[in-house]
Amino acid sequence: MGIYLDNAATSYPKPEIVYKAVDTFQRNNGASPGRGTYSRAREAEQVVFNTRSDLAALFNVADVTRIIFTSNITESINLALKGLLQDGDHVITTQMEHNAVWRPLKVLAAQKNIEISLLRCPGGSPFDPAELRRMVRSTTRLVVINHASNVTGTLMPVKAVGGYCVENNIPLLVDAAQTAGVVPIDVKELNISLLAFTGHKGLMGPTGTGGLCIAPGIEMQPLKEGGTGGDSLLEHQPEHLPDRFEAGTLNAAGIAGLGAGVRFILGQSVEKIRAHEIKLTKYALEQLNKLPDLVIYGPKEASERTAVIAFNFTNIAPEEVTYVLDEVYEIMARSGLHCAPQAHRSIGTVEGGTVRISFGFYNNREEIDILISALKDIAAA
Repeated sequence: MGIYLDNAATSYPKPEIVYKAVDTFQRNNGASPGRGTYSRAREAEQVVFNTRSDLAALFNVADVTRIIFTSNITESINLALKGLLQDGDHVITTQMEHNAVWRPLKVLAAQKNIEISLLRCPGGSPFDPAELRRMVRSTTRLVVINHASNVTGTLMPVKAVGGYCVENNIPLLVDAAQTAGVVPIDVKELNISLLAFTGHKGLMGPTGTGGLCIAPGIEMQPLKEGGTGGDSLLEHQPEHLPDRFEAGTLNAAGIAGLGAGVRFILGQSVEKIRAHEIKLTKYALEQLNKLPDLVIYGPKEASERTAVIAFNFTNIAPEEVTYVLDEVYEIMARSGLHCAPQAHRSIGTVEGGTVRISFGFYNNREEIDILISALKDIAAA
């Protein structure tokens, strides 16, 4: 089986109930939700509704219809950015963003003349909320930040930003790819206007699932148009949610699996999962710091990051490290730029990237000991 340390990309393994939920739906239902009045179609619709309800409980969303399902967080972010921003708008974001944010923003800069201001994150540290306040203009239409970096695990000051944004009537879009399911998120407490999430990471669901929580008062254009199963005589997308943003047949089997993952998390509690990951991260940081000629990027304290650690040997290329870890020791880690070149510019690794390890609920301390032993061998070779 090997040791899987790439949970920041996709969590693995999944809880057994996730596999069963997908299989049960495919074998025993298989219908399209919202596309019929027969019993199995109604059952499929109930599966989708139950998953919305579970996500609403997880994120403290009052109106379940304001949780929109997408194919992944990249679609969620594109929906938010392209549905909200207009010609000449100003956006504030950070140096640590994933390409799921950065590339759509650059397209909008070319197509709609939007202006982008970047909050500095030197060395992968959190940005200073005071800098955000200095950046705001009369044309500032949106603040978009990741909750945690997928490169360094750095947790960003979302609560401080959310408080400022709500006081100044500026929507806040949070990319929760790295935190949904592993760090507590309350959209009301944090004053998040748009919460983008993916199903296949901390929420422990299948790939091809994700969504967007849209706060009341946020008006956006759809990213795509098409069938919704109802209102078929309309020649435009219906105004009511979630149908306005859910054109086409939903990935019902994936949503069934996502719902099972969320129920598993609610049963365990996010706090328990977070505590487990902090313990693993703290131990890994302590052991990595003992290795000579190794540089660790991002916050020093485990409580200030998710269970993601980026590091490099000073004299061994990161891709060589991950190749040997996989081929010789059956340890799965990731090297490169992790689809976040701006973050690597921030920590000074854009030329070669880093080695990244990332823990999940099913990792343990013994696996870290095996990793450290393998790294010692690689360094000595």
